[in-house]
Amino acid sequence: MVVITMLVRSLGSLGSISDGVPARVKGLIFSLAFTSLAVGYLIVYITGYMPEIGYRSGSIGLLIGVFGLVPILTGIPFGVLSDRKGRKTLLLLGSFGISPGLFIFALTNSLSYFLVSAVLLGLSEAASLTTWNAIIADQTDMESRTRAFSLSFVVSTVFTGLGSAVPFSFPFLERSLHVDSITVHQDFMVVFSFLSLATPVLLWSLLRGYREVISPRSVEKGSQQKKSLRVLLKFSGINGLIGLGAGFIIPLIPTWFFLRFGTTDAYSGPLLAVSNITIGLSAIGSSRLARTYGQVQSIVMTTGLSTVFMLSLAFVPNAALAASLYIVRAALMNMASPLMDSYLMGIIAPEERGLASAINSIIWRLPNSVTTIAGGLILGAGLYSLPFLLATGFYATAIFLFYMVFKKVGPTVETVVEASREVQSVEA
Repeated sequence: MVVITMLVRSLGSLGSISDGVPARVKGLIFSLAFTSLAVGYLIVYITGYMPEIGYRSGSIGLLIGVFGLVPILTGIPFGVLSDRKGRKTLLLLGSFGISPGLFIFALTNSLSYFLVSAVLLGLSEAASLTTWNAIIADQTDMESRTRAFSLSFVVSTVFTGLGSAVPFSFPFLERSLHVDSITVHQDFMVVFSFLSLATPVLLWSLLRGYREVISPRSVEKGSQQKKSLRVLLKFSGINGLIGLGAGFIIPLIPTWFFLRFGTTDAYSGPLLAVSNITIGLSAIGSSRLARTYGQVQSIVMTTGLSTVFMLSLAFVPNAALAASLYIVRAALMNMASPLMDSYLMGIIAPEERGLASAINSIIWRLPNSVTTIAGGLILGAGLYSLPFLLATGFYATAIFLFYMVFKKVGPTVETVVEASREVQSVEA
């Protein structure tokens, strides 16, 4: 009931942040809802259900780590391809790769096959990371861009949360249908693997008439690109510290709940659902917060408060309090996510946005993947507070550096003009 109530409130608020967002962009954003549902279920399947069937936290960390490493290896080639050849085809191919990756999980409980699926899903993720932010930025001006990224973030998190909530019904289904947990989990994975196919079909329909504007290189633009890439490396390096800290525990939260408090995915799944929907609700105010305080100040405020709640989780005595603190932490931290996406796309030359998305993702994911493996081993050793302490230290350092480096850096006039011209060319 709580999840449904929060969903209604979240969906009812979408109209306020979608005002001014181009119709095609809205359609693209809502087409991702089907994939987000499937991904939400997959997250709980890996981190909440796999420990129940005997997988150790180290194996789960390895699986998540491989999924994160694949975009690191393929991100830059995909980013260059996105900028030079266009984003549409790559985005479509990536969205088609989700379904077979999920189907592998439905057919087996073998770690070897799971790793194959992680590679396939990682390739799909890389295609999305190097195209999605750029294709939104290419079709929006500065006035509507933050709203578009906020809407994208809300839709993604809300529907990921709904997918995470599905296991809550499994104990009832097992009793009613007289089937075991394995059957229910795998059958639902089949359902989600087919459901995720709706996303590429809708994307193809929406992008059929979309003509991308690919700017040729010039000496003047080359100089601008070098400047924007220097800014990008500073941004990504600081963001990488957050990825480094997050990897120790955030992807492993359901595993931590299972080991620390004995809660199964029937409970950790709904927890992630409530968390994601809360994140979606909080992100609705991101654009308003940015207009009031500015993007950089808003990012620092929300991430700084989140870090306080991160630290408190290291000392929490029971599952109920842990769940409450985690939900608040996640809402505050992720409230800054659409602001950071919009901010990055605003300080980067339009013709380098695909590569910029790739580089930023790689620098975030490389340490994150490594520390996720380390976090699994730490949890396996019974050190349940240490991952939160490590994460807090890296978060605090990153937030301080971000403010010091970017407090006076805003979107360039040239970038705004280029973005507006591209939008006009597309709409024509």
